[in-house]
Amino acid sequence: MAGHTEELSNPGLKNNTLLHIQSLLPSFTKSEQKVASIVLQQTDSVIYSSVIDLAEKAGVGETTVLRFCRKIGFRGYQEFKLALAQELVAPVKNLHGEVGEDDSLETMAQKVTATNQQAIADTAALFDPEQVERCVELLQQADTIHFYGVGTSAVTAQDAKYAFLRIGLRVDAMSESHLQAMAAATLGPGDVAVGLSVSGSTKDTIDSLKVAKEAGATIICITHYRRSPITNVADITLLTAAQEGPLQGGSLAAKIAQLHVLDVICTTIALRNKEKALTYKERTAKAVLERKY
Repeated sequence: MAGHTEELSNPGLKNNTLLHIQSLLPSFTKSEQKVASIVLQQTDSVIYSSVIDLAEKAGVGETTVLRFCRKIGFRGYQEFKLALAQELVAPVKNLHGEVGEDDSLETMAQKVTATNQQAIADTAALFDPEQVERCVELLQQADTIHFYGVGTSAVTAQDAKYAFLRIGLRVDAMSESHLQAMAAATLGPGDVAVGLSVSGSTKDTIDSLKVAKEAGATIICITHYRRSPITNVADITLLTAAQEGPLQGGSLAAKIAQLHVLDVICTTIALRNKEKALTYKERTAKAVLERKY
């Protein structure tokens, strides 16, 4: 996997180089990760650096820098630097800074708000219309749809179940690993399993998707990392921009990014099937009407 040259299925990603690098981090070699780290942390200076300068800063050879550029979809170092320079004019990275313990409540609120807003904006920048279109077509035609996720992604899976159920799709969501695996085994051709994992490395979710795939179902994954274990199982990959560190599981920004992708898909399906969606929205609303004061 490390030697693979990344082909950009979404040309727009060349205008979002930093996001693209972040999504590919797990697939880089150790030497390439050193280059990625310098690029992400010292972007302002990298655009003025020669290939030799960047190689020295990262402590790697020039060939590693060139290989890194090709892996993220550029023909060479100069094309890569040009894309970075254009990005700095209209930056896609989060510039508001980290929340500090000395920040006032108002400042903290502003920074958290900016983080969540940026998660949606960056996720939109990573959208691949062709992949989203494929998802819409598959889901609206599916006999059965399953959403799999654990932890915070399990909550997102439940949210997705409610949203798609309201527009008339046959959908369920599972978070317990044994139930996921058993449910996945009942799927077949014409069914779709959607795996939610920010890291793309959640073992229970990936194992359930493998069971569903072996049973004949089509697999969709929603993840932050373009090349991670979950994408090896998936037929279609949709990217979210918000990422989580090892001590950051359950970040709201990551969940918001997942929900944004699902909302776009759900809204598109509802609009393309207006009469059916409206009928089921009315039915589901009436079903719970007496449960409200």
